[in-house]
Amino acid sequence: MKTLTRYISVLVLCALFLIPGQAQVPCSPANFGPNAFPIPDMSDGLTYDHLRLEVAADGYFGFKGDKTADLFVRAQVPLFTRWANLSVWMPVYEWYNQFDGTGSGAGDVYISTDIQVLHNEWFHSDKAKYIPQMTIRAGMKTASGGQYDRLRHYDCPGYFFDGTIGQSILLKQITLRFAGSLGFLCWQTDNGRQNDAVMYGLQAQLKHEYISVAATWSGYVGWQRNGDRPMSIKARVAGHVKGFEPYVQYQYGIKDYPFHQVRVGLVYNLNILKK
Repeated sequence: MKTLTRYISVLVLCALFLIPGQAQVPCSPANFGPNAFPIPDMSDGLTYDHLRLEVAADGYFGFKGDKTADLFVRAQVPLFTRWANLSVWMPVYEWYNQFDGTGSGAGDVYISTDIQVLHNEWFHSDKAKYIPQMTIRAGMKTASGGQYDRLRHYDCPGYFFDGTIGQSILLKQITLRFAGSLGFLCWQTDNGRQNDAVMYGLQAQLKHEYISVAATWSGYVGWQRNGDRPMSIKARVAGHVKGFEPYVQYQYGIKDYPFHQVRVGLVYNLNILKK
């Protein structure tokens, strides 16, 4: 009887191990869709004194033949002052073609508060222009995105904090700006534990009255080493015409983010603080 019980137990364990289940796949950016927990866009060390409304279309391709398209929206609102912003963004809906077929679904909502903690305008000195600007940001990710069983979203919350320092150099009609950021990011995994990561980023921008170009290297480093260390570079070109900013962006995943991204979008700026 003991031998039969032991034999049945072994069969059950083998069956559980062999049954394909998504719970065995780590909740990490290398294993899920491009919108599961992408690298947050980096700040340039400045908050906005105007309302920014953004809409964009994304195209992703690369990993195991995965092809994803989505509609992306973002709003950045000054909170009664230019020194604090509320930011809300999300991939509203995505359509994908992956290794197990096609599908579609809504994405996660992201919310952050961005606060200016250092600015050269606060100092009355001849050397104030040499003082950099700094922002701190506190953000969270909801668990509104679905289709965990198809490896599209984690179906779990997350949050992040970071600080960014930036400095501008004026060159006649062109402004050259450099920024660096460092922070902390974490999310709940499917085994009930929490994956903690260090965020980082470097950015260079070239701004003119009618056009701007930016390049960003950023990512985060998790502790579980299961595809949780995404790193990418982004290049963005934007125009500036009477409050409108049409732009094109390309992102290349260097590590643990096996996707190429092409984004075409439009930003509308509205001065809601104007008296």
